[in-house]
Amino acid sequence: MLFLIVFLFVFVYFLWQFSQLDHDLEILWALKFGKSISTFKGKVIWITGASSGIGEHLAYVLATTGAKLILSGRNESKLKEVAAQCVSIGNYDETNVMVLSFDIIDRQCHQKMFDKVLHHFNRLDILVNNAGRAQRAWFAEIDSEIDHQLFEVNVFGLINLTRIVLKYFLEHNPNGQFGVTSSTAGIIGSPFVSSYAASKHALHGYFESLRNELGRKGIGITLFCVGPTFSNILYNAFTGKPGEIARQIQPRTSNRMTTDRCAYLMACALANKIDQAWIARHPILLTHYVSQYMPQLFRKIAPKYFSERMIRQLRDLN
Repeated sequence: MLFLIVFLFVFVYFLWQFSQLDHDLEILWALKFGKSISTFKGKVIWITGASSGIGEHLAYVLATTGAKLILSGRNESKLKEVAAQCVSIGNYDETNVMVLSFDIIDRQCHQKMFDKVLHHFNRLDILVNNAGRAQRAWFAEIDSEIDHQLFEVNVFGLINLTRIVLKYFLEHNPNGQFGVTSSTAGIIGSPFVSSYAASKHALHGYFESLRNELGRKGIGITLFCVGPTFSNILYNAFTGKPGEIARQIQPRTSNRMTTDRCAYLMACALANKIDQAWIARHPILLTHYVSQYMPQLFRKIAPKYFSERMIRQLRDLN
C-alpha cells in the first residue's frame, strides 16, 4: 500500500512538472546536466533571417557567449541595428559581428556571400538556417504559385546555401554544425497552413536524409521544431493569393513563447547537439508527444480537435 502511495505521488509530481514545460525532455536534461551555451565562445556562427524575430534574439543570446556572428537577411538597416546591439551585449569589437545582407532566394549570390564570410573570419563553425516566411490559408483556396514561392524561400534557397557550407565542412571543419528553424508544423500536419507545413516537412526530409548520409563524420544537425512564438512573422506571411500579404499583428498572450526564451532554448539545443528540439508550450507540446508515440490515436482525434476555432485559440491568431 505504501509503495502504491509513493508511486502515485511521484507520478503526479512528474505529471505536474511535465505540464510546466515549454520544451521537450531532452532539452530539460541538457539544461540541467548538459553543456552550457558558453561553449560558443569564439565560435563563428552565421544566422540567416537575423533582422527580426527568433533570428534577432538568437543573435543576442549568442552575443552573450562571445561568439563571432554573421547576420544575414534582406533588411540591411535593421541588421545593422541588431549588430550594434550584439556588440553592446557582447562587449567586444565591431569586427566580431558581420552584416551580410542578401535575399535567400537569390541562389546565384550564395557562394559569393560565403566567400565573404571566409574572407572576414577565415572559417565558419555553425550555420543557422533561420530565414523563412509563414503562410495562412485554407488548403482549397491556395494558388499553386504560393506553393512555389514559399518553397523558394523556406526550402530551395536554404538547401542551396547548406550544400555550399556542407562542402566546406567536409573539407575543412568536420565538427561543423547546422541549425535549422523548423516548426511544430514540420512534424504535425497542421491545418490552415498546408503550404507552410509542407515546406517544413520538406526540411525534415532533406536534413534527416543528410544526417544519415553523414553517418559518424561529426557534422551536427539540429532541427528546431518551434511552436507559437511572439514575433512579426505573420505580418509578412503569405496567404492563398499571389501578391497578398497577411499583415497580421500578433497579440502578446500567454499562449505564445517570448522570442528571447525561444532563442535561449534553441541555443541550448545547439550547444548540446540535440538532433530534434521541440520548443513549445502546452497543449502544443503535448500534441508532439501524442503524434510521435501514439500516431494512430492522434490521427483519430486530430480531425475533431483541429477545428479552425480551436486552432485560432491555441495560436491566438497565430
